[in-house]
Amino acid sequence: MKFHTALRPWAIRRLEKIDKVDLVIGIPCFNNDSTIEHVIDSASEGIAKYYKDLKSVIIISDGGSTDDTRELAKEKTVSPYIEKIVTIYRGIPGKGSALRMIFEAVNYLNAKACILCDADLRSITPEWVKALGDPVLAHNHDFVAPIYSRYKYDATITNNIAYNLTRALFGKRIRQPIGGDFGLSGKMVNYYFYHEKDIWMTDIAKFGIDIWMTFSAIMQDVSIAQAFLGTKVHDVKDPVESLGPMFRQVVHTIFQLMEIYEDKWKNIKRSVPVPVYGKPTNGKVEEFSVDIHGMIRNFKEGFNNFSALWERIINPQSFAVLKNLSQKNNTNQFQIPKEDWAKIVYDFAVTFHRWKRDRGKLVDIMRPLYYACVASFINETSEMTTAEAEEIIDQQAQVFEDLKPYLLEKWGSLNKASV
Repeated sequence: MKFHTALRPWAIRRLEKIDKVDLVIGIPCFNNDSTIEHVIDSASEGIAKYYKDLKSVIIISDGGSTDDTRELAKEKTVSPYIEKIVTIYRGIPGKGSALRMIFEAVNYLNAKACILCDADLRSITPEWVKALGDPVLAHNHDFVAPIYSRYKYDATITNNIAYNLTRALFGKRIRQPIGGDFGLSGKMVNYYFYHEKDIWMTDIAKFGIDIWMTFSAIMQDVSIAQAFLGTKVHDVKDPVESLGPMFRQVVHTIFQLMEIYEDKWKNIKRSVPVPVYGKPTNGKVEEFSVDIHGMIRNFKEGFNNFSALWERIINPQSFAVLKNLSQKNNTNQFQIPKEDWAKIVYDFAVTFHRWKRDRGKLVDIMRPLYYACVASFINETSEMTTAEAEEIIDQQAQVFEDLKPYLLEKWGSLNKASV
């Protein structure tokens, strides 16, 4: 079913009464009853402390939580003169649909700026509001991405895929392109809501929304910045246990956007830094355990099931590396060279461009390779600090940049073959 509005009738009536505001803080949520009160508190205190002269509203966009998230959000008091709306959005379940409702409300209220904060944050402070808001309100940027201090094994999809491709393809060193917390101008929100109506029935309406927002901002050539937010502590997700759907939706969205914007990214030669506001903090990051044995086991099962397909997709040199890894029993020797990982990702992107059916299945058979990459990264950085591991991540991103001609050659030969 296609929804023409993500807003429910009572929410529209509420927006009509509020009329116009300067600032919207949007909080997409689903089953976050352990953290939602803290996030609302921080948003409210941030407005009261830094933007008390602005007319503001906090909007909690819920995906039909089955815990007490909505009830707690409704009962939570906010600072005087700040409006609060708590409502279930309309649309397919996913963060993208939650943001669609927030974007619609921002346009309805003609807001100057919108700050987005994930509902599972445990480390958010009132200062995050200023950090994401000031680049928009005081410096006229349209899109502000976050920079967090994170444990070296957090954000594995960002570190091994999203950051690399954002930098290599689109030429912007945006460290957290799927960070989840953003600052947006009213103009940027207007573009997201009005110019891309068809995306709300795709994976972009789920976990693909963050990377779509980032790539769209780059391609619209708006003013982009980053903001240091400090340590990010949230509901951590072990890559083996819970990141499967997110991997599929993020990677599927990236590959789709490569097709949409191919005339632009093919002409970008190198990456450039993006302005950064604030200063990095030295706060202690929260460590957590990762199941490297489970990742390697998942890769080996994938090799047993998909090696015939992988061999058709992946270049011979990198496939030989994978075949050798599938026979290794020593976990400590499990290592994929950065050049091979970059080529594997590019090989799948080119294959995705060629395949017109079952593209979701294609991305699914790539997932065991992602687990192998993460396991390799864990081995390489096991004795390193998080700061030292960050240098390895940047080295890998540079490899993706250096190997862009490999992608261009394969992409170009594919296009010629299809003419």
